[in-house]
Amino acid sequence: MEIRQLRYFVGIVDAGSFTKAAALLHVAQSALSLHVRQLEESFGTRLLVRDRTGVTVTASGAKLLERARNILEEVQLTEAELTNSVVSPAGEVTIGIPSGAARVLSGPLLEAARNELPRISLKMIEGMTGPLEEWMAAGRFNLAVLYRTAESVGRMTVLAREEFCLVAPPGEPPLQDSIALADLHAFPLAVPMRHNNARRSVADVVAQHGCVLDVRFEVDSLSTIINMVMEGKAYSVLTPSAIQKEASQGLLHTVKIVDPVITRSVVLFVNPKDERSPAVSAVRKLIPKVARRLIESEHWSATAPDKG
Repeated sequence: MEIRQLRYFVGIVDAGSFTKAAALLHVAQSALSLHVRQLEESFGTRLLVRDRTGVTVTASGAKLLERARNILEEVQLTEAELTNSVVSPAGEVTIGIPSGAARVLSGPLLEAARNELPRISLKMIEGMTGPLEEWMAAGRFNLAVLYRTAESVGRMTVLAREEFCLVAPPGEPPLQDSIALADLHAFPLAVPMRHNNARRSVADVVAQHGCVLDVRFEVDSLSTIINMVMEGKAYSVLTPSAIQKEASQGLLHTVKIVDPVITRSVVLFVNPKDERSPAVSAVRKLIPKVARRLIESEHWSATAPDKG
């Protein structure tokens, strides 16, 4: 058994098929098949079942997958500790980031990492908050940008605090600057799915104040929700970061929600296994700096953690 074989095995399972894994790993499909066959022969048991839809792991394969992930993490950490320095950290760092925050943070963060941490390869995975939470819990990321209520931040680093707003089609009411929470029931909404953190943040406050919302569509795609609003098919409740570009172009408009204001914290979470990694530590320090620059330059409509 070789480390390379374990990497290939994990890569195949994560990709879901030999074809996709071959493209992602830049290894011939025949070579991947050979390495898996060698692993199966050395262990004397079947590890993967291959069919038309892709691959699934056997019971033995699941055990190897768990051990292989741990082994590869230890190998990566050892390599980092032996080759990295505090002055010039090197390695690969994977970050999970919600679609809303990604719209303001991803580009500047990638540029800052390229300029300030040239030896670090930054991989960013964008998605809705529900899946990101699950993947982070499973250890798929070194770092993750997540959403939390002010009361549930814990030891996580707060990057920003955002306020939710009603997002309306261009030229449609309400045309005032703010709207009371109790008045939101008049607008048909397209919102994220129930497992989404942003949806829960709003729903909790609505329930606490005995209000109701007219939820017409539940959509697990931020871009689809935004398009529905721009086309006049629905309204939504989002934070300004999610629709900053479209709002600046007049493709939709926002109305601040008051009585009460609904807020959430954007936080940075680090995988406990990676806290010793110089590369992860370097990126972990860089992200709050980039967030603060964006807020202070008004490129992110949010409040810095040490302000109001």
